[in-house]
Amino acid sequence: MKIESWLFIGLVPFFALTATVYGFMVNWHEPVGYLGMFMLSGLSGMIGFYLLFTARRVGTRPEDRLDAEIHEGAGEQGHFSPWSWWPITLSAAAATGFLGLAVGWWIVYIGVGFAAVSIIGWVYEYSRGLHAH
Repeated sequence: MKIESWLFIGLVPFFALTATVYGFMVNWHEPVGYLGMFMLSGLSGMIGFYLLFTARRVGTRPEDRLDAEIHEGAGEQGHFSPWSWWPITLSAAAATGFLGLAVGWWIVYIGVGFAAVSIIGWVYEYSRGLHAH
């Protein structure tokens, strides 16, 4: 994961420099563009540092070594919920919230309620019912 982390961390100065040049080109009168690029720089840094700390915790993977064999990467890669419906309900809640931004603010509150129920259901999915641990 170290290559991925340094890739994202290396993009931070690129995005910051691009945002600065863009800001000078528009005389700092169009805030959405350069602020969005500065936020993109920060987001890239956050992802890079997360991957860097995760790489230190996990250790080297077969993908990080030049002498690794294909069979070393076989096996379980993580825990996934193959029968979970909660991501679909959460995406419907997000769509309802974005619809509220376009149509009327009262719909946003309905989307927030749906999102709260969906997140709670997704978090506690393996704490109750058929798949409880």
